[in-house]
Amino acid sequence: MKKISTEACLKPYGCAVEVTLSVIGGKWKGAILYHLFSGSLRFNELRKLFPDITQRMLTLQLRELESSGIVHREIYPQVPPKVEYSLTPFGETLRPIIYSMRDWGETYTNEVQAKSQEV
Repeated sequence: MKKISTEACLKPYGCAVEVTLSVIGGKWKGAILYHLFSGSLRFNELRKLFPDITQRMLTLQLRELESSGIVHREIYPQVPPKVEYSLTPFGETLRPIIYSMRDWGETYTNEVQAKSQEV
């Protein structure tokens, strides 16, 4: 099997950070992943977690994460149909990244609040 150089993999991107952001970037993907770290969730459970997201946008985000190999979609053959979303083992490798983003967000929020109280 021919080994592809890292440079060739990054061809359309400037750096590996852009690759990561293209996979998990956007308003909803990081938050979806964060909640899936707790375990499998059904579509409507995710909808309840994000009341501002449209059904179409949630579907699109989940499909993109699935096509990237980050999220697994399990369809159960029953009536009514049951679909669960969970992280793949590869998706689990994002845990430290998403948790670091959460921690940074909390720090940033505290900084902004502290500065607004100073004024």
